[in-house]
Formats: sequence, C-alpha cells, structure tokens
Amino acid sequence: MTDYQEYFDEVIQAHEAIEQWFAVEQDSAELKRLLSRFSADFSMVTPLGRALDVAALRALFQAAGGKKSGFRIELSELRVIALHERGATLSYREQQTDASGLHTDRRSTVVFEKNEAGQVLWRHLQETFCQG
Repeated sequence: MTDYQEYFDEVIQAHEAIEQWFAVEQDSAELKRLLSRFSADFSMVTPLGRALDVAALRALFQAAGGKKSGFRIELSELRVIALHERGATLSYREQQTDASGLHTDRRSTVVFEKNEAGQVLWRHLQETFCQG
C-alpha cells in the first residue's frame, strides 16, 4: 500500500457513507459512525462560502438524513497535494445527483489528520462549485 492510499480510501468510504446517509433513513448509531470520521476541530467552507464546524455538520446530517431519494456521489480526480507524518492534504472532484434531477459538480480540498490511535480524521474541507 502506498503512503497515500489510506487517505484515498477514506475519501471513497466517507462518501459512500454520506451517500447512504442522505439516500436512506438510518438510525442514530449510523449517524454516530459517520460523524466519528471527523475531528472534533473539523471546519468546512461550503461551495457557497458558508463556514461550518463539527456541530453544524452534525446538524446538517441530522436534517438531511434519508431525505434525498436516489442520491448518488461520483468521485474523480483524486490527487495528493501533500503528505506528512500526521496527515495529508488531498483534492478531488465530486459530482452529486438525486432522483429530482438535481446535479452539482464541485472540486474539494481536504486536510486529514491522524489521531493518537492512527485513525484518519477529516480536519478541514473546502468545496468550490465548478462552472457549467
């Protein structure tokens, strides 16, 4: 396994969990598992420029769980920007669709950190919409 593969795997697995969370109603234990991927110090800038912390992310997931029928996420263009002993920075492209026909396309940059147990955690996420 290459040094960065665990980070690529985390991007893919987290998006699979998010896709499932939005598309199918699930219990609070599944939400807890999903949120365990994020640092207590998590921050995010949404594609519209809104700043979120981990509490706001939790609220977003709680409000949207099971509410996006047919929700799908397609990832591409995964790239390593930097690797270091305690984490990594990656970029990727994310296209989202749902049963209503809504389609979004965004480029994202994520900063990962590893906790003391070696678990990869999402520390910061910046998303930007792609134009037409």
